[in-house]
Amino acid sequence: MKLAVASGKGGTGKTFFAVNIFYSLISAGKCAILLDCDAEEPNAALFVGGEQAGFDKVCLDIPVIDKEKCLYCSKCSESCYYNAIFIIPTSSIIRVIEELCHGCGVCNYVCDNDAIGKKEKPLGYVVNYVLDNGARLIETRMDVGVYSPVKLIRAGVAAAKGASLVIMDSPPGSSCPFIHTVAGADYVVLVTEPTPFGLSDLRQSISVLRQLNKPFGVVVNKAGIGDSAIYDYLLGEDIALLMEIPFKREIAEYCARGELFAVQDIEFRKQLLAVFGKIYRNYGDRDRKR
Repeated sequence: MKLAVASGKGGTGKTFFAVNIFYSLISAGKCAILLDCDAEEPNAALFVGGEQAGFDKVCLDIPVIDKEKCLYCSKCSESCYYNAIFIIPTSSIIRVIEELCHGCGVCNYVCDNDAIGKKEKPLGYVVNYVLDNGARLIETRMDVGVYSPVKLIRAGVAAAKGASLVIMDSPPGSSCPFIHTVAGADYVVLVTEPTPFGLSDLRQSISVLRQLNKPFGVVVNKAGIGDSAIYDYLLGEDIALLMEIPFKREIAEYCARGELFAVQDIEFRKQLLAVFGKIYRNYGDRDRKR
């Protein structure tokens, strides 16, 4: 089963939930992998630790234009969905804007004069960690200056392929990195907070998940602050409220120290296992159910 933990905005407690449910599962004897897909700011390793056991470099194929062969016909520029090729045909000027390029290769495909080659542009790394208990953490980490983590996320998901249970810590928001993380998930846990901003961004994430036809439920973190609007919304939309995590200084202190709250709070650990059990009974082991 692949369980994605996501949020419409940063700071809701998404990583807090992901690392603690991961710890709870492996403490209960489950064989699980934690996949940190928040490549811009990966921090799961701060909580679960582990010894680095290798890494893979991830690169993007960027087009290189041979100006001696180029006919300045504009086909490559017109075919580029991301507007990554700048051209002024009358002045024989053409340039690849590497920051916009997604490495799709369509420019090379449409070129009639074999004027477009390629070069590798480093994007970052997929790093493997082994924990003391034998569990694994896979971390995606972008290089400074890289604009899109999508290819890194794909590489991270591929590295976890074949595992029986994967907990995916998704990037915040509802844009491409979020979509590429949850696309292969069997179920998505949305972590939110009972504030106007939390509700607004939760609505956006839910809208995307519904278009993707992904089953999901909501965890309300920092319960006790804000108002009841988020609960009214969940009730009105018939959305499952999986769990509430209270707004407590003790929990914040554990997070600030990079420690797992589930280590010392057995009841919290039991609650997380109960949430996972309910999800798994309904959405896990699909091949067996068929």
